[in-house]
Amino acid sequence: MSWFKRDKPAIAPNAEQDRTVRAEGLWVKCEGCRQVVFRSDLEKNSNVCPKCGFHFRLDSKARLDLLFEEPYETFDQSLASTDPLSFVDSKSYRSRLAGMQQTTGLTDAIISARGRIGRHMVNVCAMELRFIGGSMGSVVGEVITRAVERSLANRQPLVIISASGGARMQEGLISLMQLAKISAALMKLDTAAIPYISLMTDPTTGGVTASFAMLGDLNIAEPGALIGFAGPRVIEQTIRQKLPEGFQKSEFLLQHGFLDAVVPRTQLREYLSKAFDFMAG
Repeated sequence: MSWFKRDKPAIAPNAEQDRTVRAEGLWVKCEGCRQVVFRSDLEKNSNVCPKCGFHFRLDSKARLDLLFEEPYETFDQSLASTDPLSFVDSKSYRSRLAGMQQTTGLTDAIISARGRIGRHMVNVCAMELRFIGGSMGSVVGEVITRAVERSLANRQPLVIISASGGARMQEGLISLMQLAKISAALMKLDTAAIPYISLMTDPTTGGVTASFAMLGDLNIAEPGALIGFAGPRVIEQTIRQKLPEGFQKSEFLLQHGFLDAVVPRTQLREYLSKAFDFMAG
């Protein structure tokens, strides 16, 4: 009955686990072509699918790291929203803010920075979609306005990278006031002949589109970005008609004159540098 006996030592509890190669997170399924790509290949290509060119969403810090050629400085990162309306939906606004701040490491849905793009020192505001949908409240409005004023004082170009669902309902009219506030500041920049380029990414909607996102000297977008005021479903339900194929995508908007260019992410830094060279000339 020796076959009932264990002739070899038992396998250690973690031995099988140690022999297993952990592959979780090494692959990413592209939303465009539905192919599986190496995460490392995706990151090397600025989070653009190397097979079909689909542009994955980026957080605000990654966008700044992509644009600036050397270390940059940030501004106004201590500004944080209050709760002027004591707003409560599924949870209180204060709790929502605290949760977003902990998750993203930001105080609100934007990072303001200054650094070099080509031969130009440029102020850049990058919106953070993960922070309450990149919604624009009082802090976002104040941070952008201060960036405009900094560009005006130092005669430096401005870039705003939009990624937003629009105005922040939890701040009501205070949020809507930011549309006029930022637009008025940008008018001063225009009067002083200081370049402002608006970059729209997926998605750029609502009050952001209705204000500063469409006020650039150049209005550009990433490929495949959803850009509009109301969403396609709302529009179809309102007009009771089927929308054209690709409606509100950046390529559709370029074709119909709402954008000046659609710029792939991998070419963005070079494009901005040349644009500022032209505007400064």
